[in-house]
Amino acid sequence: MPDVPLRCAAASLERREPLAGTAANSRVFLAIEHPGPWGVDALRDARMPPGQDEWRDRVRAACAAARVRPLLIRRPAGSPAEPSGGIRVYAAFADAHAPWMETAVLASWEDVAALDVAALGAGRSPRLTPTDELVALVCTHGRHDVCCAERGRPVAASLAQSHPEQTWEVSHVGGDRYAANLVLLPHGLYHGRVDTVSAEQVVDRAGRGLLVRPLLRGRSGWRTGVQVAELALRDHLDEDRVDALRVLRWHPDPDGTPGGVAHLALRENPEAAYAVTVTPRRGPRARLTCAATDEGAPWVWSSAVAPL
Repeated sequence: MPDVPLRCAAASLERREPLAGTAANSRVFLAIEHPGPWGVDALRDARMPPGQDEWRDRVRAACAAARVRPLLIRRPAGSPAEPSGGIRVYAAFADAHAPWMETAVLASWEDVAALDVAALGAGRSPRLTPTDELVALVCTHGRHDVCCAERGRPVAASLAQSHPEQTWEVSHVGGDRYAANLVLLPHGLYHGRVDTVSAEQVVDRAGRGLLVRPLLRGRSGWRTGVQVAELALRDHLDEDRVDALRVLRWHPDPDGTPGGVAHLALRENPEAAYAVTVTPRRGPRARLTCAATDEGAPWVWSSAVAPL
């Protein structure tokens, strides 16, 4: 009997691997429209129009120097959204307390390379047009991991019918085994294991300033332990408002693990403050992506909430 190919998303679900604290640690994003193909490393390997490779490489170098996460985006097949008429870019500063985003349609990759990426990385405007849009990015990067294509593309296609202007396919965002993955900008809210029904619920509720907690992997602007602490306190308080909590401080464990103690408060009532202790341990070893040749041991968390 032939071997059945590994599907990391199905294996992660079978292991009942928790989602909390699995968002990428990225606070600044530059999403660039490019219809593809993307290749294994989307920006490095993307097939470019003639004469554009040099400008693409400059964008990669600028993003790396400024610690900006570059993403490639494209409209899902069959999307009713109007063509952009160029290269749509979104520059998002996913600060947990004051996120913002700017956008523009540029004519060429030379124009993309001319963006002030250093300013964006420092949390300053790259001089595009401010926008209050909520952008929904569904990872469909099958060349990076097959689960992202198999699970992401149906979600992106469905969501594009109900939210055409907000929906884009996106290159690798991290966490292939949680596919389908849905990231909301500018907040940097990572969601995992979404399907065609729950994706619409996530976007609809986010438009009203609310979360779908069971699908939330974390807020990318926070380090891993703080993501876990925020979600633990939300569960403790039954709190779904996106901007309800503020992180006051973080005390990392001295042993070098991602655990520690987070102090958080309600934004509307700073006197209502809590200490959330998060303690990590390594879970069972497993192949964590479809292409993995070695096993890894993901973090598993326990949390304790106490009033300050």
